[in-house]
Amino acid sequence: MPSTPASTSTAAPASLIDSPQAAWRLLITLGLVVLGNSSMYVVSVVLPAVQAEFGVGRADASLPYTLMMVCLGIGGLWTGRMADRHGLMPVLCVGAVGVCGGFVWAGLSGSIWGFGLAHGLMGLIGASATFAPLLADTALWWNRRRGIAVAICASGNYIAGALWPPIVQHGIEAIGWRHTYVLMGLVCGAGMLLLALRMRQRAPMVLLDVSAVPASPGGAAAAAAPAPASVALDRSRPFGLRPLHAQLLLCVAGVACCVAMAMPQVHIVAYCTDLGFGAARGAEMLSLMLACGIVSRLVSGVICDRIGGVRTLLLGSALQGVGLALFLPFDGLVPLYVISAMFGLFQGGIVPAYAIIIREYFALQEAGARVGAVIMATLIGMALGGWMSGWIFDVTGSYQAAFINGMGWNLLNLSIVGWLYWRIRHQRGVVGRVQVSAG
Repeated sequence: MPSTPASTSTAAPASLIDSPQAAWRLLITLGLVVLGNSSMYVVSVVLPAVQAEFGVGRADASLPYTLMMVCLGIGGLWTGRMADRHGLMPVLCVGAVGVCGGFVWAGLSGSIWGFGLAHGLMGLIGASATFAPLLADTALWWNRRRGIAVAICASGNYIAGALWPPIVQHGIEAIGWRHTYVLMGLVCGAGMLLLALRMRQRAPMVLLDVSAVPASPGGAAAAAAPAPASVALDRSRPFGLRPLHAQLLLCVAGVACCVAMAMPQVHIVAYCTDLGFGAARGAEMLSLMLACGIVSRLVSGVICDRIGGVRTLLLGSALQGVGLALFLPFDGLVPLYVISAMFGLFQGGIVPAYAIIIREYFALQEAGARVGAVIMATLIGMALGGWMSGWIFDVTGSYQAAFINGMGWNLLNLSIVGWLYWRIRHQRGVVGRVQVSAG
């Protein structure tokens, strides 16, 4: 493995973009995401046990997940700024301490509030260190294969979702959820710390070379540099709107899509328990769902480079609505396995698509902050959706209404993205007519 310089203040030379060192760094980044995002998925597995031990309702038992996701979104703004200022390694080291301390605290907690605050800590300074900062860093190390590199980095989140739930479920059955949590903290914290030491070198801080990016409609080349005059892309008015208004629309769409996404991801274990299949089957379905999400993210990265972020998001959002609808008429064990796999395949590429849209249509110098904002919106959506589905269950005694609620939020997301796509087509039509007239 190539060595990394000790300096944390000097940017790497541009010659290292797309190099073997960039590939090694991507592999390390993937490991950090898998370890740092473990808390996002194990809390769903322990939800039935925590609810029973603390004697709380389904909504209250979902609050730790909600608090963690909100803190993850907020923490992403802070960790991203700190990584820009001081480099990744110090931020990742603090994140390792946060993950370790949060798991141990949660394992020793005596109430649902202590359990929830521990997960808030893991989100605020733990998982947040291995989410937006690593996505931004990866984008700077790659040029020709930037789309697939970012997709690989983002897939680490779903690898964590596929890997940890069955491990934690086995730990719950063998040694109890408390001891499992303490062990998770020690393993993930130590692993993150060791990998963080390999991230000393700063990313190459250069603009990407358009000529090095394969030409594709609305793809990586469009995201890397200002559009040529023939395309007439006005980055000062994305979608023909003021940047603030366009950003707010994307954030609302991000919240809506992830409220819908959270229902199966957060409650599938509890749902299977209620149906009489047991928590172990639910954990298997969650792992299957997120394993298929890995495939979805990688494929969506390739598709995004070819057709652009907006159309990829539109496709993923429509398919996510289909996946949610399939949960309503089918509640058998085998159909639930199949639908869980389909849901993972349908929605895995949605969140990365939002980041690519920012790269494609907004001013490049503002991309980092705007990507952080839209990712925070998706995390808030996951937090809201996790709590809202639990509350609906407590009120109705069934998850059927929760699935319908998710479909409604997904329709809102689909409507916003569809309208933005219409705006793009309308702008292109106007530009085409102007060019014909000028010719």
